[in-house]
Amino acid sequence: MAASPLLQNLTGTARTAYELGSGTARAAVALTRSGVVRPLGPARLYGMGRAFVRYGHSLAAAFSVGAARHPYRLAVVDDDSVLTYAELAERTDRLALALLDSGAGPGAPVGVLCRNHRAPVEVMVAAGKVGADVVLLNTGLSADQLAGVQSQQQLHTVVTDPDFLDVVPAGPRAVLTAGPDRPRPAGDRVLDELGAMIERGGPGELPFKPERSKLIVLTSGTTGTPKGAKRPHPSSLAPAASILSAIPLQAGEAVHIAAPLFHTWGNAALQLASLHGATIVLRRKFTPEGFLDAVQQRRCGTVFAVPVMLQRVLESGADGWGGPHEPRIVAVSGSALPADQATRFMDRFGECLYNLYGSTEVSWVSIADPADLRDAPGTAGRAPVGTTLLILGDDDEPVPAGTDGRVFVANGLPFEGYTGGQEGLEERYGLLGTGDVGHLDDQGRLFLTGRADDMIVSGGENVHPGPVEDLIAGLDGVREACVLGVEDDDYGQRLAAYVVTEPGATLTADGIRELVKRDLAKFTVPRDVHFLDELPRNQTGKVLRTELPGQE
Repeated sequence: MAASPLLQNLTGTARTAYELGSGTARAAVALTRSGVVRPLGPARLYGMGRAFVRYGHSLAAAFSVGAARHPYRLAVVDDDSVLTYAELAERTDRLALALLDSGAGPGAPVGVLCRNHRAPVEVMVAAGKVGADVVLLNTGLSADQLAGVQSQQQLHTVVTDPDFLDVVPAGPRAVLTAGPDRPRPAGDRVLDELGAMIERGGPGELPFKPERSKLIVLTSGTTGTPKGAKRPHPSSLAPAASILSAIPLQAGEAVHIAAPLFHTWGNAALQLASLHGATIVLRRKFTPEGFLDAVQQRRCGTVFAVPVMLQRVLESGADGWGGPHEPRIVAVSGSALPADQATRFMDRFGECLYNLYGSTEVSWVSIADPADLRDAPGTAGRAPVGTTLLILGDDDEPVPAGTDGRVFVANGLPFEGYTGGQEGLEERYGLLGTGDVGHLDDQGRLFLTGRADDMIVSGGENVHPGPVEDLIAGLDGVREACVLGVEDDDYGQRLAAYVVTEPGATLTADGIRELVKRDLAKFTVPRDVHFLDELPRNQTGKVLRTELPGQE
């Protein structure tokens, strides 16, 4: 992307952030350092090259490269079994033929409604081998929301874990990830079983160069029908190199993906892990004990999680990893990482924590490494190689360091818009808006204030809930907190705080108000303080605000 006149004239922090995006040499170094690029023999190089020619830079290519490069290495370990790269390649070839035989190919999207185990991995790889688009379905969606997704996406097939069958909409062909050996009727639909499809395969041969499939990830809307964000596979390894420039993954080491595979972060973890020929360790359900056990059993060098999982591990009382092995990297994304939580986690589990800030639409924006999280708790990090990050004011001009504005970003991962139209997308100078407000410090580190649409006007004052929420969440005796705006007859709007305290804490509503008044402006003091047993959250840890008292 050529720099616009505005970008050519940037100075100071904004210029530094932009120059970070031009490091082609740094990208090559990152790929070599992680072991993705290294000398290999002719036979393996041929198999790897053939995979890239067939499938481009996709999940199907990554696992096919793995089968050529290290066929007997474990590819996936889940609650039930283990699969080598060679076994996964053979199974997904057969599944791809079965999908074609059933009519699922180019123009016939396949939905995946699964927890974390080998089935969603196999379906995504097989779909890529026949050019079928894949729609990742959030396991927390209601039947009505999934019906809306079906109307929008026109799914041909939904591959689902059996316990989600009741919410699968009528219309698409349903395939269970476990169940009977042969199809059985269920009302007016015929159910198939994934294992049976893999066993029988299908007639004919797979296309040598299928149409390039797209991955459609649903936005994390908590009401109504979530929108689908279309992502074609990248045309190069530059997006992966951008992440690797800040998070030092290593080829061949085991990776535990605790983050949901249906979410942008969990899926990005899968793509990065497969590119590195990792052994991918999956668990259907998260528990602190299972999380720690997975790390020890498989000696995982990297863990991908969401912040609420780390919170649960801290609350479990675990005083470390529970064994001799300690991962080098614990990378989190998907929701805000509270500053206090980051510090407490590293105090107990070591200097291994990385925080990636992004969204379904833009993927990544910035990455904070352990040093950033120690030196500047609460930071969202810096723009990595290949990423342009700007903070724009109301006049759409870059603002100085320390000044809040709207966050805009561009990187190497393509985004083709929403499947249901482009409403809600904001673009300036070829950069996409994240919908968040924040500022850069004089070292180029990003700090988020909150969502642009969360700002309220109370008695004529503009108020962002973010700083108030951070202050309350960091108080002694507070486990977690959420602050947002509510309607007010006198002031137009006011802040309300929802607080979960630690057992035995003696905090009161008046006490919290006094602490906020002491450290922040008077007009930021929440008039409503609600004490809850827990905050309602979705699978990635985002607070379900419509389920809070007074927000229905």
